[in-house]
Amino acid sequence: MLFNHFFVSLPPKNHIINIMTVLIIIIVLAVIVIGYFISTQRTLVGLDELCKNALSQIEVQLNSRFDAVIALAKTAAQYAKHESETIIQAVQARGGNSGATANTPATINEQANLLGEMMGKLNVVFERYPELKASDLYNEAQQGMKQYEENVRMSRMIYNDTATKMNRMVRQWPSSIVASMLHFDQKEYLKVDEEQKKSYPNLDEAFKK
Repeated sequence: MLFNHFFVSLPPKNHIINIMTVLIIIIVLAVIVIGYFISTQRTLVGLDELCKNALSQIEVQLNSRFDAVIALAKTAAQYAKHESETIIQAVQARGGNSGATANTPATINEQANLLGEMMGKLNVVFERYPELKASDLYNEAQQGMKQYEENVRMSRMIYNDTATKMNRMVRQWPSSIVASMLHFDQKEYLKVDEEQKKSYPNLDEAFKK
């Protein structure tokens, strides 16, 4: 009697199979969700690091050019002391000739504007005193300008392309859920308004004879 009662109390075989099926489905879904979360997190981190690296590359180039501006201004001081001192003070006011940081798109645009403005003022001085153009420092600055522009252009392109990919993930579902959980925000694009572009001379043109 007890033996028969034991078998009677067991759940039906089909019911057990259904429970196992549900458990397997839950486990598979959990693995998929966790896998997607990890994959998305790694992608977001990678894109974020690429953006930071591109900004750092531009910052290095900006600091290098500001150092060159100070060197050129010191060279021009013997002919135009007031203009030279004004340029050096403006550059150093940004945080030092090599210690300033430009780690956001807005700050980089501001630094580029200042650089263009100082380049324009230097160009006026060098045009006024042709003998300055014969200096080795001037010629080196002229040769380095094109390389600087190309490096910055490439870094800007890399940053904006990467920012576009990251912003798409931050906004689109379901990656937006992961981004929100991990506190990833949309990236600001690295750009200069057309009106700002008109306010300072082209950096490549600034040192053309």
